[in-house]
Amino acid sequence: MKIERVDENTIKCFISTEEMEQYQVEYTDFLSRTDKAQELMKTIIRQAHEEVGYVPPKFAFEMQIMMVPDQGMVLTFTEKEPFDMEDKSKVDAFISSLKDFVNKLSKHKDELDKVKKAIPVMPTPKKNGTPDPNKVEEAVFAFATLSQVMDFADILPGNLRIASSLYKMGDSYYLHIKQATASYDRYSRICIRALEFGDLYRADFGCDEILKEHGECLIAEKALKKLRGKA
Repeated sequence: MKIERVDENTIKCFISTEEMEQYQVEYTDFLSRTDKAQELMKTIIRQAHEEVGYVPPKFAFEMQIMMVPDQGMVLTFTEKEPFDMEDKSKVDAFISSLKDFVNKLSKHKDELDKVKKAIPVMPTPKKNGTPDPNKVEEAVFAFATLSQVMDFADILPGNLRIASSLYKMGDSYYLHIKQATASYDRYSRICIRALEFGDLYRADFGCDEILKEHGECLIAEKALKKLRGKA
């Protein structure tokens, strides 16, 4: 396992395909929090403490999962801030979000198995070339600065066939990427390169809806090409 400290509250861990086989875990084990996944997470935290001085959070952490085609997966652990129960606005917002989440689950119980099988940023085409509707073909990446987005755009080839839009929400910049007419291999490689400059924010169908609702759209179409002057 390769562990990297991103900042004071965040670490990344790359687990190779061979290591996944060794620990007998798959992507879905982390979604459903199986015993095998829990044990591996404890191993990662112990190793992170030894290698980079990582101290487990006092409260809770968020975990993001990114599959790396034919290589393994990347787990990102970010410590959550403690929830202030004295802040009424935050409490109300939390309760509202919780209600929305419960309602959504009740409406889509029959979709849960499909969600568990879907691998973020790894759409797998069927043999006839038709995209598999159970696979996610779009993702949103978060960048701390606009220059990071531009640096990412600058390393990409000019003949991009993916769709991309750029948003700003709060102090961060968010890049929405869709496979569009690009090949599976090209789309996956672009998403992997994005992790060198930013972090995976979401990877599911309609993952840009929150950006459209709460963010500011800076470039609606061909964002990556326009940022490098190729549009």
